[in-house]
Amino acid sequence: MCSVRFTISTQYRQDVERQLKTARQLGQWRQAHSLLAILAVMDGQSFAEVAVVLRVHEKSVAAWVRMFCCDGIQGAPRQKPTGRPPTLTPTHKEALAQLIDEGPGRAGFSAACWRSPMLQPVIDDRFGVFSNVFSIAQLLKNLGFSDQQAAFVSAHLDVAKRTTWCTTTWPQMLRLAKEAKALLLFGDDASFPQWGTLTSTWARRGQQPQVKTSGTRNGDKVFGLIESFTGRLLYDGQEGRLNSAAYMTFLTRVLEHTTHPIVLIQDGAQSHTSAETNACFAQQTARLHVFQRPTYSPDDNPIEQLWKQSKQHDTHLHDFPTFEALTEKVEQALLTFANAPKAGLALCSLPTNLATVA
Repeated sequence: MCSVRFTISTQYRQDVERQLKTARQLGQWRQAHSLLAILAVMDGQSFAEVAVVLRVHEKSVAAWVRMFCCDGIQGAPRQKPTGRPPTLTPTHKEALAQLIDEGPGRAGFSAACWRSPMLQPVIDDRFGVFSNVFSIAQLLKNLGFSDQQAAFVSAHLDVAKRTTWCTTTWPQMLRLAKEAKALLLFGDDASFPQWGTLTSTWARRGQQPQVKTSGTRNGDKVFGLIESFTGRLLYDGQEGRLNSAAYMTFLTRVLEHTTHPIVLIQDGAQSHTSAETNACFAQQTARLHVFQRPTYSPDDNPIEQLWKQSKQHDTHLHDFPTFEALTEKVEQALLTFANAPKAGLALCSLPTNLATVA
């Protein structure tokens, strides 16, 4: 017998499809094969056609259909094979680990992340070893893998440019600041929203902490500079947008309140690199030397840590019914650092790669 045609009720076909879905979820790959073959034969496919698609012998397809016709869904083959089951050799495990490192795309999957049921047919197809889907998790742990959440990495990172900045630009800035007895300032801006910010905290089990929110889409915008040699903090808050005009007003005020030359290290924000900002920089070349940090490198900027600590200690989980309440809280937080230069200096401790160069 090479083919067979039969018809069943819609309800019975749905039972087969439901059983197939369960078999896939449980990782019962062989049972899923048999149910797929039965559904294909229901659709008019011949045994030979089904065998080619599922890569099994034609006799296996005939046996699955015969058992289904005699015993229904329960007739699908579930017998445990006789003899000692095959196992993965050290060579197989090494090849499997390399395949996992390459990602599902190289194995022909459309998904971007591995799941245990995906690996079951891969292991069966490439190494001839059919493993229970639940034992695959332990196998992966033994191979040095762990189930962990992925992390975002910016597609704009330039490792070569960052390496050049650490090994060439940073020593140049450091030498320039020391020779000119200049202030070496790391600059950045931050926004403290009035509607509130949430973070993890301890609470009674089953009693989720609740923080009131004003719903007002407003925030306290702050420009800040931290001096690398002393930890001194210079800042200025405003209610409006962080644009080029506000940035240059802030820098002009800083230049007016100090007589030292300034070496400014800033990021690539639009307000920092606009034509208007560059024109103002060109007028202050006698005292102001500006350097750009590599894109997406907040770990090289100590003031980023200052913003983070200020929010953690003073604004997270707080209710700000008015904008004045917010600005007062932010002012208190920044004054704490302004009055404690040692705390700011601790934030300016150089990362390992910069400290080595320095």
